[in-house]
Amino acid sequence: MYIGKVYRITDMVRWTRFETFWFIVIIGLWVAIYYFLDLSWFRIPWTPMALIGTAVAFVIGFQNNAVYGRIWEARKIWGGIVNTSRTFGVFVQDMLSDEHTKESVSKETIRKEIKALTYRHIAWLTALRYAMRNKQRWETTSNHRTNTEWGIKPPEQLSSLEEELKPYLSQSDLEEVMSKNNRQTALLYSQSHHLRKLKEQGMIWEFSFLELENLIKELFTLQGQTERIKNFPYPRQYASLNHYFMWLLLLLLPMALVPQFMDIGNEISAIYPTWGAHFIWFTIPIYTAVAWMFHTMERIGRTGENPFEGTSNDVPISTISRGIEIDLRQNLGEGISEIPPQFPADLGVQF
Repeated sequence: MYIGKVYRITDMVRWTRFETFWFIVIIGLWVAIYYFLDLSWFRIPWTPMALIGTAVAFVIGFQNNAVYGRIWEARKIWGGIVNTSRTFGVFVQDMLSDEHTKESVSKETIRKEIKALTYRHIAWLTALRYAMRNKQRWETTSNHRTNTEWGIKPPEQLSSLEEELKPYLSQSDLEEVMSKNNRQTALLYSQSHHLRKLKEQGMIWEFSFLELENLIKELFTLQGQTERIKNFPYPRQYASLNHYFMWLLLLLLPMALVPQFMDIGNEISAIYPTWGAHFIWFTIPIYTAVAWMFHTMERIGRTGENPFEGTSNDVPISTISRGIEIDLRQNLGEGISEIPPQFPADLGVQF
């Protein structure tokens, strides 16, 4: 997610500069053809262009609304993960005791169990964010030149999941989790089994056990919701056709716009001959501005289709997960030096 003060127009121009170059080339060729070959008769009426433009604007608006809905839903889901994680952390700390055990249990043993449960939850967050960063075949936005040239990558591309899980799981638990395809689900299963064992030992009261199991259920729900967004792409029949329609408009537009400027130039020639003779060349900046606006709005929609792909416009799940981890570990009593720092926002981008 880009977290600069504002998205400056210079940022947008730089982001779209390759396409803008092609707009200038396209309109420059059309203007040169009309100017040097005198093709004033070769034109498209404005009525069909207006119909096409209206249809394209409608489809782009539909796409952007749908894509924004996906992004906003993803952010709400991860907001739910934040809240449920904090609740789980405080419940674990306050619901584990030796009040219902048959034999006395030391405070050190209780603290050890609380830490194991909390660390396993952090491992679940880690596994979930890694799963969300796995590249799907329809996720191609991050491959665009204007995204790769920054040279920054999400944390999940800089280290392996196994290395990240080592500080939070025992060796046997780590091997068990890594043997599964869905590691985040395996961790929630393990968490539930651990809670049941503590309930059987009397370290968790039965009512408290049910409350904690409800939180596990809520985590499963949130996990399923974020996996749904990850694994179900924005429908291609909308995204692909919208892209083609937009380019159809931009390729046909010069055949209506250039003759219009030629007619205006002929009218001006009666008063300002020099201006009138060259007025057709003003088509270039006007067309470029119109094409840039249509293309940029369509590209914004494409960029936001996959809110977990790992680009500058995605939901910052890595930062959210690390923020939860910092909260949980600080409330375990760990010092700042023991807790990993928040991920840096390189070039104003928060992953």
